[in-house]
Amino acid sequence: MPAEESPILLPSRRDFLKSTSTLAAAGALSGVALPHVHAAENNTIRVALVGCGGRGTGAAANAMNARNGPVKLVAMADVFSDRLKSSYKGLKEQFGDKVDVPEDRQFIGFDGYKKAMDVLGSGDIALFATPPAFRWVCFKYAIEKGLNVFMEKPVAVDAPTGKRMLGLSAEADKKGIKVGVGLMCRHCRSRQELFRKVQDGAIGQIITMRAYRMHGPVGSAFSQPMPDSEDSELLWQIKRFHSFLWASGGCFSDFYIHNIDECCWIKNAWPVEVQASGGRNYRGDNVDQNFDNYSVEYTFDDGSKFFLFGRTMAGCHDEFASYAHGQNGLAVISSAGHWPSNARIYKTQKMVNSDIVWRTPKEGPMMDPYLLEWEDLIDAIRNNKPYNEVERGAKASIITAMGRFAAHTGQVVRYDDYINNPQEFAPNVESFDMKSAAPITAEGGKYLIPRPGMLKDREY
Repeated sequence: MPAEESPILLPSRRDFLKSTSTLAAAGALSGVALPHVHAAENNTIRVALVGCGGRGTGAAANAMNARNGPVKLVAMADVFSDRLKSSYKGLKEQFGDKVDVPEDRQFIGFDGYKKAMDVLGSGDIALFATPPAFRWVCFKYAIEKGLNVFMEKPVAVDAPTGKRMLGLSAEADKKGIKVGVGLMCRHCRSRQELFRKVQDGAIGQIITMRAYRMHGPVGSAFSQPMPDSEDSELLWQIKRFHSFLWASGGCFSDFYIHNIDECCWIKNAWPVEVQASGGRNYRGDNVDQNFDNYSVEYTFDDGSKFFLFGRTMAGCHDEFASYAHGQNGLAVISSAGHWPSNARIYKTQKMVNSDIVWRTPKEGPMMDPYLLEWEDLIDAIRNNKPYNEVERGAKASIITAMGRFAAHTGQVVRYDDYINNPQEFAPNVESFDMKSAAPITAEGGKYLIPRPGMLKDREY
């Protein structure tokens, strides 16, 4: 399977690698699972990396940085040999003997995910960092093999794949498979403390939440026309997966899911309805399927609102933050991206220092949530604790896709209706090979884009 590249955001996994060689052990988060065999007899957990881009490389490094027992990388897979080789070279230079991936365990091609997982045994971990479209395919095979899993978010890009992941999650539970999902903000210790305080009434009943993900173009969300020299339109789209809804859910699903998930977590509920707007501004090309801006209003069952503002335009105000407004105060969930050292509570709706009643203690590199999510998964494996984050990851992915769908169609969308929407962007993704046609093809050098109000029950 192909790699999922890291977007160019601050802070990224790579920003932490040099400063996070150790980490205090931490307890596992919740999940439902039956007992599962822990690590191999020599106590080493072996990892197979499927998807060797920036995100996968960073996740593999986080795994090997974990302090609670030895972890070794033993297999790698991607559809691009240059990405695999670059990832291997960087990890080998940093981790030495912890990287044991000779050429006969470096697999290139769409079936590489199977070959990499075939190297593993009971108690080992398959790491999935391909574009999200391939998530259910990899997870299905891992369940067949009885392997533990760490998968990056989102875990689904549309309603059919979201429902499929919920079904696979139940199968994983039956086998006692431990599964982590890369929504690392819930593993942040200061945000966990913020969650406890809000649930205990620190700001009263939550009335409104708001989140911002506004910055210039990132990742591969804004593509260029395919050159004549490109051999395969499918591979070209996979390299630029943020540009295409089938591969990633676009920048909305791949980037905004963090803000959406952490706000729904603090609220301790999922929205039941959404309406949204958005559009493409002064870009005249159709070489990607993203809007340049999104304004989204989610509604919870109790009537409270969650407003999300997304923008990927150069030269505009940047903000990356989430807030919860209660009857008795304000909680800052995050205000500097994913880094956790800024959660705080105010006794009023004004963010002035004199009104702060709680703030997180200063957290250093050892409290990096990208590392903590691995520590929690490994702890669950070694100590045979129930652990499966897929249901929560699937619901976060579905709620995110629902917001994108509302913006792309211009309709008010209820969860009960969206979850049964039949549009699956890439229903044949499991059978892809190097000669497969792309799920969407350009006509006259341009791709189909969403048309709100014109297409009311599908995104393109």
